[in-house]
Amino acid sequence: MLENPRSPRVRAVAKLAKKPARAESGLFLLEGPQAVAEALTFRPQLVVELYATPAALDRYTDIAQTAVDAGVDVESVTEEVLDAMADTVTPQGFVAVCHQFPTAVKDIFAASPKLVAILEEVRDPGNAGTIVRAADAAGADAVVFTGRTVDLYNPKVVRSSTGSIFHLPVAMGAGLDDVLERARVAGLTVIAADVKGEDLLTVRNDGVLDRPTAWLFGNEARGLSDEQLVLADHVVTVPIYGHAESMNLATAASVCLYESAFAQRSAGHE
Repeated sequence: MLENPRSPRVRAVAKLAKKPARAESGLFLLEGPQAVAEALTFRPQLVVELYATPAALDRYTDIAQTAVDAGVDVESVTEEVLDAMADTVTPQGFVAVCHQFPTAVKDIFAASPKLVAILEEVRDPGNAGTIVRAADAAGADAVVFTGRTVDLYNPKVVRSSTGSIFHLPVAMGAGLDDVLERARVAGLTVIAADVKGEDLLTVRNDGVLDRPTAWLFGNEARGLSDEQLVLADHVVTVPIYGHAESMNLATAASVCLYESAFAQRSAGHE
């Protein structure tokens, strides 16, 4: 059992909470039973190290068995060691170190996707991870983080995705102009979500959402610039029927992605 929270090994794991360590090593930090279970089930080859407290192994015997079946060794650690490794204040018994595995933008659009989410300068990791999760739930084919968006492997992004980063391709680092050009060449309609746009209901009724679509989501505070909006085929806003001052980006993105999912399935383009 690993017992010293100040050991070099523990410190090396903890450093992955910071971007420079992730960039240098090509690794990232994964926490919690749900995310670890998804990694072991869908991408076990990515798991480099897996640590768990005895209490967690007793409680989540299915995860322990999945690790054994995947050929991944589990090292027992004390609560103090897990606390030192984790980015969260109250970790849930599991920490893993995984290889990063971004998909190339060209490969995403070469696969003839029907629904893609593009994130431009989305800075809040909770929003970014939740949009990945929503895209996964809506059956999207991929997500693209442009170079101005938060790091996909930020621990808060990873946690907010609740394992969805292991379910669908996610690209990162490309410029917005290049991403949109590739989307158009692949036959996707680019729809920007912005408060300046036309009502989502109008666009839906016009049949625009029936087509293969790349949704473009911008910065939480500033949205998309006028220069970026003109790059889209349509600009759409999610209407607010109640008295809310505004809508959280991840919530609005979830609505948009699901509207496309509904429309495409109704039109037989799933």
